[in-house]
Amino acid sequence: MELGHVIDNLKDVLSLELGNKRVFDKDVAHALGLSRESFSHLKRRNSVPYEAIVFFCAKRAISINWILFDQLPSFLEENTERFARIKYFKDLHTSAGGGAWNEEEGFEYLNVYYEHLNSFSQIKEEYLHAINVIGDSMEPTLKDKEIVVCDVSCQEIIHGHIYIINTQNSGLLIKRLAYEEQTLCILSDNPLYPTQRLSLYQEEIQILGKVLGAVVEG
Repeated sequence: MELGHVIDNLKDVLSLELGNKRVFDKDVAHALGLSRESFSHLKRRNSVPYEAIVFFCAKRAISINWILFDQLPSFLEENTERFARIKYFKDLHTSAGGGAWNEEEGFEYLNVYYEHLNSFSQIKEEYLHAINVIGDSMEPTLKDKEIVVCDVSCQEIIHGHIYIINTQNSGLLIKRLAYEEQTLCILSDNPLYPTQRLSLYQEEIQILGKVLGAVVEG
């Protein structure tokens, strides 16, 4: 098996992910988790890094046969279109304070199956952001360490829905919001956590986005 041919197929996949941009050997090395030196050494020996390619394919839900045995790019494109590519703020946790995420930095891209986005798959990808859940306050609806996707274009409160909010006292939280007369209730789905109530006239919280649900990474 010629490593050069395998590399060409890997470049086809990466090019599709990057909007048909040109892909170089250094990009393939990075995608496989290899240093440039290791990658160059493998090329000289014509040695296929099977384990790295297995992880590459598993992350993208692509059959390794497509990479190793020269499937047509159209098949790769069809598979790639199954994913939404959204911003994932991996190091920003809902238990941490400090305000909203920075739109320009501090994120990586996450591939999420469209089929797992369910009814909100029609929302533009630019408005979909992902963040980690920390803690059990929203169990059983949202579990600790799950990744949730939110719609940052939706910043108006809909009674009974879950939002990512920024509070003056507690920092960044994922909570269910509900109205009760002239009061905004900040609710945890876990009954062990108390309800917090704010006057509707107080500006103590910032709505960062409406939580759409936990998703499965592609």
